[in-house]
Amino acid sequence: MIPRIHQQGSNTLGLLHYLYGKGTHEEHIDPHLVASFDNMAPDPGRDPSVTKKDLQHLLDQPLSLLGPGQRPDKHVWHCSVRAAPDDPVLSDGQWAEIARRMVAATGIDPGDGAGCRWAAVRHADDHIHIIATLVREDGRRPDHHRSGKRAQAEARRIEAEYGLHRVTPGDGTAAKRPTSAERHKAERQGRERTVREELRETVRRAVAGVTGEEEFFDRLAAAGLLIRKRVAPSGDLLGYKVALTDDRNKDGEPVFYAGSTLAPDLSLPRIRERWTLPAETAVSAHDSRPEQSVLPDVTGPAFARRRATAATWQALLIIDHGDDGTAAAQIAAAGEILDALAKTSAAHTRAELRDAAFAFERASRSHIKAVRGYDRALRQAARDLVHSGPALGRGEDGATTAMLIDMAFFLATAAANWHARKHHSQQAAAAQQAGEHLRAAYQAAAGESMAVLRQRGQRLAPRVRQRHAGLLHQVLPELAERIQAEAGWLALAATLDDARRAGHDPAALLTEAARRRELDTATSISDVLVWRLRRSAHLPALPESPQDTPPRGSRRPGSPAPSNLPTPSAVTDFSHRR
Repeated sequence: MIPRIHQQGSNTLGLLHYLYGKGTHEEHIDPHLVASFDNMAPDPGRDPSVTKKDLQHLLDQPLSLLGPGQRPDKHVWHCSVRAAPDDPVLSDGQWAEIARRMVAATGIDPGDGAGCRWAAVRHADDHIHIIATLVREDGRRPDHHRSGKRAQAEARRIEAEYGLHRVTPGDGTAAKRPTSAERHKAERQGRERTVREELRETVRRAVAGVTGEEEFFDRLAAAGLLIRKRVAPSGDLLGYKVALTDDRNKDGEPVFYAGSTLAPDLSLPRIRERWTLPAETAVSAHDSRPEQSVLPDVTGPAFARRRATAATWQALLIIDHGDDGTAAAQIAAAGEILDALAKTSAAHTRAELRDAAFAFERASRSHIKAVRGYDRALRQAARDLVHSGPALGRGEDGATTAMLIDMAFFLATAAANWHARKHHSQQAAAAQQAGEHLRAAYQAAAGESMAVLRQRGQRLAPRVRQRHAGLLHQVLPELAERIQAEAGWLALAATLDDARRAGHDPAALLTEAARRRELDTATSISDVLVWRLRRSAHLPALPESPQDTPPRGSRRPGSPAPSNLPTPSAVTDFSHRR
């Protein structure tokens, strides 16, 4: 159940015309009164002898008690209360009781006999509107300070008592929800999302990996947004607003939204925090990247994805073991990775990746202040993804996309665990939701590459497959039979053979990959191990033929030893179930 306190107004009759009208799309069905301050208010919806003017006059009578100059400019209080889509249809009597509890909880009519006059109108099955005059019967003003939070707290109690859908409590860091007018406008214009949501997504993509104001505004312009900057008399830039070119008001003028109204972390001062790199935190963004010389034929998008995978692993370590401020920064920067990945990936994965980034946006903020600087590797990885350009959905580009999505799933899971430990319910739920979209995106991205690797495994000599099976039973005795029954076992066998032929110790690689993060909750253990091994051993994600695999001893002198490279550590609570 979601209560919403609307902006105070000055036109009681105008609001009543809306409440008893047909609605923008004639969605107001049978508007009628379900409750009022004295249970005797006239109902223009059911009584043909009563007009909306009669109800307005009754509600506004306390204004006449005020002397000259005492009447408030904004005396109309308006609250809507909406049930969840999966809630049962409540009766008029139940909505009446909910209305009484809401006006009592918010201080509009606390039950002392001299509260404000109010009425509750129901014009659809799933919600009511409460209208009140902000002058009490004794002429005083009501104590409705923080009425929104008080209404939310009462809604949680109502949900529990009525057995309704339990809404996850927030902490005030969520982006502003689109208004009903914005939603209706989007429906009229045939938009998938409201203008506010479209702008928020576009600005977040523009922020991903950006390093300065000029580049930020260049990206906004390249995305086709109209930009209006707020400049101080000194010439300093104070803020910005953006608009879609085709979103106009009734006068034909663009409708601008300030960055701070799109999301708390999209104001210009908050965006600038991402560019702050104190000397003591200026960690090289390339520290966790593989040497490009190890894979000289890899394209820009594919190489950027491999580097982003390595940076994502480093972020996992920090979230699991770092302090709160640095962990919060990694989670915030993870949103930039998802935004950049959605922007640059192939069409068959783009929708799920876009939904993952959209969902994770809520997980990227909390009251724990992010300590910027240590997130530089992730932000640089996001920048590399954007600047490397769009990736193909096949070949090495497609395989490294699957590799990165696999690691991004672990990152979303780690973020969900971290938020759950901090009791950030909405953020934990958002990270889990993002993980589900990443799971679907992985399935789309990994199809070709896993099929090719399985074919390579099928072509291995039986004695070679048997040798790798023996190694599997030696390293993972409790999971070996399950892994061999999976479709991905042949891809894992091919990967173990590639690692051996490239001069690595397959047993050491497999032991390290299995030790670092739990496996038994994975839907496909073999898939997880394939990407861990191919990343840590610097193997091509998708060699096209056996000859593409580097021969034994081809690893360049000085390149990192595979056994010393990081691989993911254990996921807890929200387990890896891909």
